[in-house]
Order: sequence, then structure tokens, then C-alpha cells
Amino acid sequence: MRHGKKVNHLGRTDSHRKAMMANMASSLIQHKRITTTLAKAKALRGYVEPLLTKSKNDTTHSRRTVFSYLQDKDTVNILFREVAEKIANRPGGYTRIVKLENRLGDNAEMAIIELVDYNTVYGKDVDAKAEKKTTRRRGGASKAKTAPAAAAADTTAAAPVVAEEVVETAPVAETAPAVEETPAAEAPAADDKEENAEKGE
Repeated sequence: MRHGKKVNHLGRTDSHRKAMMANMASSLIQHKRITTTLAKAKALRGYVEPLLTKSKNDTTHSRRTVFSYLQDKDTVNILFREVAEKIANRPGGYTRIVKLENRLGDNAEMAIIELVDYNTVYGKDVDAKAEKKTTRRRGGASKAKTAPAAAAADTTAAAPVVAEEVVETAPVAETAPAVEETPAAEAPAADDKEENAEKGE
């Protein structure tokens, strides 16, 4: 029975597991989002969230304590300068795990673990962007109202062009009857010739 055994060893020795968790926590703090297996993501959440809580109190003791876990000065600086400001008002729950499709090679369950306050899909930033979109739509609506007026102006401007084309085609229509009148004029002449021929006979 495994009563009270809450630590997932992840198939690694203690030293290997601690080094891996430190590396993953550093990557999460630097990149704000990483993709890993679901089991590692759950283990990392329990490892990194106490460090994020510790970063809210920026003292030398807190920095040394976090450094003992992460073993990376640059990551500690990022954590205490940038990340701590973002999570200052959040009372825990700094990370989110989102499940993905299973990995093709070994069918392992995959997941994304990310810092909640840095996500661009969910949260307050998205609401602000949505409001901006609505204002843009309003602006587009006013442009849409002016568009029919502009289209009407275009049609009125195009109307004289059509009239000119009609005027141009009108002389062609006048010349056509003249051509028809010529054979009509020739027709009486032909009749006269026939009458003359009859008289000559």
C-alpha cells in the first residue's frame, strides 16, 4: 500500500528529479509557458508555486532560498523583478495546466503549463482587446454609412459618361438611315430605266 506517498518519483533518482524540476522551473519562469508530459507538469506545479509565493517578499533571505532551488541567478532576477509584480495581487494558483493530445511516439499524455498572468488567451487583457474591437466595429459602421453616399456620388459621376456614350452612338444611328435611303433613291432610277426600256420598245 502507498499510504502517504505523495511524491511522484517520475522514474528518476532523487538528485536527477531535483535537477530536472529546477531546470523546468527556470524554463517556466523565463518563457512563461512550457510543454511537457502531464505527470511532469503536475509535479512542477507543486515545485514552482511555493517559489512564486516566496518571490512576493523581496528580501535577501527570500532570494537566497529561491536560488537554492533554482541554481540560476538570471532566473531569480527575472522572478523577483518581473514575475513578482504580475502576481502580486493573486493569492495562489499562479500556474495553469492545459492538456494536449497524446505524444505520437509513446502515446504519453502531454500538457502545457503556463503562468496565468502572462496568458494572452484568457484574462483581463483579452477583455480590453475585445472592447477595442467593438470600438473598431463602431468606426467601421460609420464608414459603412458613408460608403453608400460615396457610392451614390460615384453613380452620379458615372451617369454623364453613359450619356456621352449615347450621344456618341446617336450619329452612327443617323448614318445608318442615310445608307438605307440611297438604295431607295436608286430604286426609282431603276424603275425609270424600265419605263424607258418599255417606251423604246
